[in-house]
Amino acid sequence: MEQLFITFIEKINSPQVNFVGVCYQMVLSMLLGAIVGFERRRRGQSAGVRTFSLIAMGSTLAMVLSVYVPQTFAVGLNGDVSRIAAQVISGIGFLGAGAIIQMKGSVRGLTTAAGIWMVSALGMAIGAGLYLVGIVATGLILFILVLLERIEHKVSLRSESRIIRVRVGVTLSDIEPYREVMSRYQVQLSNFFVEYDFDRHETGLNFVVVVRENVDLVGMFRAFEKIHPTHSITLANQINI
Repeated sequence: MEQLFITFIEKINSPQVNFVGVCYQMVLSMLLGAIVGFERRRRGQSAGVRTFSLIAMGSTLAMVLSVYVPQTFAVGLNGDVSRIAAQVISGIGFLGAGAIIQMKGSVRGLTTAAGIWMVSALGMAIGAGLYLVGIVATGLILFILVLLERIEHKVSLRSESRIIRVRVGVTLSDIEPYREVMSRYQVQLSNFFVEYDFDRHETGLNFVVVVRENVDLVGMFRAFEKIHPTHSITLANQINI
């Protein structure tokens, strides 16, 4: 048993491509990719366990081929590992682009796309025999995706651009009261657009604002209602005028 274990260790650490080593690399990359994919799936992303596992395994296999082909058909033990592997880095961008979804001015999926790119590099590291590096990289990926997000929530670093549409039953000539309310609730006003309906004596206000995730928007909207008779207040990601 001890001799089998020693032989196994020698096989997986050998620079020469062999069946046992490749199987170990594929299984390890599949497991590490699945760990990252599970976290993304838990966040409701379309790219989940299977996607990340396949990306990691595919990158590992590409790296193995980069080593195997020169070893078998050319001179040299290490071979040119840059040929096939280089195409993985450029080609993985197509999968990353597919993970990015644009929804009415709001872009989602950038973190998942970055995770896909990182997992492909992780798979190539496993394929090159850097097992400990691959495991550490997986831990760092999870640290970024899980712990750093919690830190962002606690310190309220996350801010997003939003459109607040307010429709009032008067013809406005001054938005300063609304500006004061937003300042009170620490909402940054970056731009605004006004629509006048003189027949109905109504005004449509479109505020382009930067909002932190812990802002009491409901309280701010109630403060808006007290300024002028208000028909509607809408929070959106894209302005329509």
